[in-house]
Amino acid sequence: MRRRTVTMSDVAREAGVSVMTVSNVLNDRSNVGADTRLHVLEVVDRLGYEINLTARRLRSGRTGTVGLIVPRFDLHYYGELAALISDALAADRMHLVVEQSGASRERELSALSLARLQQYDGVLLGAVGLDTADLDRIHPDLPIVLLGEQDVPDRYHRVQMRNAAGARLATEHLISCGASRIAALGGKLTAPRPEMATYRANGWAGALADAGLDPRPDLVIPLHDYSIAEARATITDVLAAGLKIDGIFAVTDEVAIGALAGLNDAGLRVPDDVQLVGFDNLDISQHLTPGLTTIDPDRPAMVAEALRLLRRQLADKNAAPEHIVSTVSLVTRGSTRNSPCSACTDE
Repeated sequence: MRRRTVTMSDVAREAGVSVMTVSNVLNDRSNVGADTRLHVLEVVDRLGYEINLTARRLRSGRTGTVGLIVPRFDLHYYGELAALISDALAADRMHLVVEQSGASRERELSALSLARLQQYDGVLLGAVGLDTADLDRIHPDLPIVLLGEQDVPDRYHRVQMRNAAGARLATEHLISCGASRIAALGGKLTAPRPEMATYRANGWAGALADAGLDPRPDLVIPLHDYSIAEARATITDVLAAGLKIDGIFAVTDEVAIGALAGLNDAGLRVPDDVQLVGFDNLDISQHLTPGLTTIDPDRPAMVAEALRLLRRQLADKNAAPEHIVSTVSLVTRGSTRNSPCSACTDE
């Protein structure tokens, strides 16, 4: 027997309020008392009422929802990014839905399909699998802001991190603190197309070359998934194989956390034997022992810019595309000797 669809009128009747009050609660309008709001939401949950986002979009042109599509849920960086975006949207009484693409071209394309996009007012896409040709073929009729390193067609709005400059700043700091045999853990000197690891390895290499040090290929230690466990195991292996280093630039803070554990496993002290710098300034980085010196890409500013670009497009679908590049700064903690550096920011 087919279950009858619960309507807004059913909710109103059960809750003892008007249909307009139910609508005000479901649309998160402020003209409803807290007790009434909680009561209506309890009835909505008990009856199993489901909001028809498609109908809402047809009536108002908006769903009140923004989609965030990221490669992975299991990296702290994306969790902190999603939290910042969710908090910023809540101030506008909007909601965030997060999807995981697995850095897959097919799943990123699926996330941008017409049927999926009708659920959202706009999308923030961390594009990893898609290339320029893929993005050039897509013409979604809603605001999209691209996040990440990939080259993209000029018609897209984009917020990009200053990867190479941040890596250079990290490496310059290690050099200023006396390190000379500096590994780039998680870096890649070449790749089929631009990615985080290549940009950051290029910044590392440039800083070494400018200081008269050789950016030796054997000091670039690639990783596959940039996890803590992989970084720990990799550092353990290269040290056991005889690689001599006195500094590590880790391409992310999670990689740096794994490196810290691997160095400890090898009986090496940070910063006395090996100095360490990460990238991302994750909240957890200040709670390590020692605290992690890292590059801060100013995520709050990046989120503010990305949402500004979404709002611009909501107000004007023909808004001229903008390409925003973040600033980066060095945050010094106990994992380096913290000698004064000549430049601790890069804009």
